[in-house]
Amino acid sequence: MYFDVDYYFRVLRHVWSLQQWSGKRRTLLRLLVIVPLTSGFHALCFLLDYVLFPRLWRQSVDRPVFIVGHARSGTTLAHRLLAADANQFSYFLYWELFFPSLLQKKFIRALGRLDALLGGPCLKCLKRWDDKTFGSTRHIHNMSLWNAEEDQFVMRAAFVTQQWALDVPMMDKIDLFHVDQMPEKKRRRWMHHYRECVKRQLLLNGGHHTHLSKNPLMCGWVGALQEAFPDARFVVMLRNPNECIPSTLRLLELNWKGRGWQEEQYRDSMRVMTEISYESMRHPKAVLASHAATAFVDYRQLVSEPRNTVHDIYHRLGLEISPAFEAYLCAQQERERSHKSAFTYSIDDYAVSVDDIERELTTLFDEYQWPRLSEQVDEPSPSKP
Repeated sequence: MYFDVDYYFRVLRHVWSLQQWSGKRRTLLRLLVIVPLTSGFHALCFLLDYVLFPRLWRQSVDRPVFIVGHARSGTTLAHRLLAADANQFSYFLYWELFFPSLLQKKFIRALGRLDALLGGPCLKCLKRWDDKTFGSTRHIHNMSLWNAEEDQFVMRAAFVTQQWALDVPMMDKIDLFHVDQMPEKKRRRWMHHYRECVKRQLLLNGGHHTHLSKNPLMCGWVGALQEAFPDARFVVMLRNPNECIPSTLRLLELNWKGRGWQEEQYRDSMRVMTEISYESMRHPKAVLASHAATAFVDYRQLVSEPRNTVHDIYHRLGLEISPAFEAYLCAQQERERSHKSAFTYSIDDYAVSVDDIERELTTLFDEYQWPRLSEQVDEPSPSKP
């Protein structure tokens, strides 16, 4: 199993340098003790997979579907709609991302069946923990151990995870976005490990499904994904950057503030995230423009006509809609149309301005005819008598 030693030591050196941080000792304990032990355990299980499950040698990954797009651009909604086509797709549930080995997943599923025979005491405890942990933020992102989630997280055992940059603002120290620009050797090793994780998930779910992935971070991986999966298909979500860029920055700021970091400590990471936001909009369009099996989807289309949009996606990717999935789409149509986000933010709260965003992404604003906030003029207040 792959482990990114370079990134490990970058994180270790950065945490070591944080002299005044109260969480330093705890994080060093994780890095110096927990990470080596858990990664070693995952590596052993990864090796045993090929011994205990010989079918894994023959498991293929055929025509996977990757949903990419800037965070808050509708990738989760698109993923949830397509994942409901259970006869077609295989995907990672959130709890499965913590256990990349097939042996681990099968063992936990066996424990789940045993727990069910005993009346489900462990499941009840897990559901209480799940609601306590994620309940307060589900209006922002509907997260649960049993929901389909961003499958890049499955690479955390290889120390290829954005979690460390969420715990400690250091997006200017480690780069998980620009995989397409990585040195070839490292890029191929990352993608080989990712492919191995996908193979195990496919076999866990029967071996005959199509892998379905959703991850905003993979906007910077699309070239590498084409290289690793030559028959890959893509759904690229696009939304007015004035709506999704400040929303993402707000989420990051709330995360770091909640962990006790001050603005001057995460300022460089916010700057890097702003640049990544621009690239998340531009890079997939540039790389996949000539890739036939790609559906470019405007967020407005998805939320206003989810059923028709999914039909368009399936047609573009060469997929067939079953009667059962068609019934699901019809039932979901009005529900998705009436959904309103409870998460609020203001673009005025950030260093990035409307003018910056519209200048950097002017080509996309022209192509998709998104409203430009910089051109909107406030109505004059009515004069008093």
